[in-house]
Amino acid sequence: MDTKYLEIIKAPVITEKSGVINQNGKYVFKVDHRASKTEIKMAIEKIFNVHVKAIQTITVKPKKKRVGRYSGFTNRAKKAIVTLAEGEEIKLD
Repeated sequence: MDTKYLEIIKAPVITEKSGVINQNGKYVFKVDHRASKTEIKMAIEKIFNVHVKAIQTITVKPKKKRVGRYSGFTNRAKKAIVTLAEGEEIKLD
């Protein structure tokens, strides 16, 4: 497996909301903010050996945070909601 695919997909998002949409054959991943939908699709198909039907991406804007007298922003991020072909699933154990 190529390491560039592992750099695109950072981690699965495991929350209550993502658990609800997992029942519909959709999975949520944190991805590199520079990655396009086609790059994300290729990475998911190569890493998990599944067929991707559709991808929706969400850009998470940085939030302003303060620690004492120092202020700054959190890192920007991107999430991808991946819909798989009928009958396929990803084990996120």
